[in-house]
Amino acid sequence: MILKILGSSSKGNCYILENDTEALIIECGVNIFDIKKALNFSFAKVSGCILTHEHKDHSLSVSNLLQFGCPVFTSRGTMRALGLPVDHHRLNTIAAGKVFQVGPFKVLPFEVKHDVVEPLGFIINHPDCGNVLFITDSYYVEHTFKNLHNVIIEANFSQAIINAKVEAGSSPEFLRNRIFKSHMSIETCKKTLLANDLSKVQNIVLVHLSDGNSNAVEFKKDIQEATGKIVHVADAGMTITLNRKPF
Repeated sequence: MILKILGSSSKGNCYILENDTEALIIECGVNIFDIKKALNFSFAKVSGCILTHEHKDHSLSVSNLLQFGCPVFTSRGTMRALGLPVDHHRLNTIAAGKVFQVGPFKVLPFEVKHDVVEPLGFIINHPDCGNVLFITDSYYVEHTFKNLHNVIIEANFSQAIINAKVEAGSSPEFLRNRIFKSHMSIETCKKTLLANDLSKVQNIVLVHLSDGNSNAVEFKKDIQEATGKIVHVADAGMTITLNRKPF
């Protein structure tokens, strides 16, 4: 199983988890052409798209996907925030704590903390990649999980970097406060990872890094040293192998 990263920033977020015959789109916050291109202009093997919340950098192409016959799975709150018809035959309502199936992918949604209506995180299960934890756009997650094999998690900013900017007068305090209550810091990311069962984890993928409030090299080093796992920093165009076992 491979993870294709089409975008992982405030400019747009989209990931495709796929093998030779099956694919799952996670978020759709990039141009529909980029999604079509990544799929070799065929949706034949796409089981569906799972969507965490309504912000455009995660949901930009949701209507296009529905038009192309791709089922979309998201919370009722997200549907309403996006103005989507809840009775659309390709739009599927999901809720925290209720497992659902997207083709061969089994998905467990869970509650996360973000400044939107009804945001979700996901545990995605497939025989090829095992249990994949997906968390983005959340400043805190109450839940912990066992038996994980791969982790995709936000590391948006460094508290130290933002605090230094506020103290220097180059960034307003209200912006810092908003970021602290909407996105996950590298400090919280590390605590979240260490609170979970990482004994079987092969890869950790850090996503949605801020352009001005993060340091990719330091973030990768910090998480590698804390967890002892293979760590990747997501960037558009990357492809990462997410297997259940290392070989």
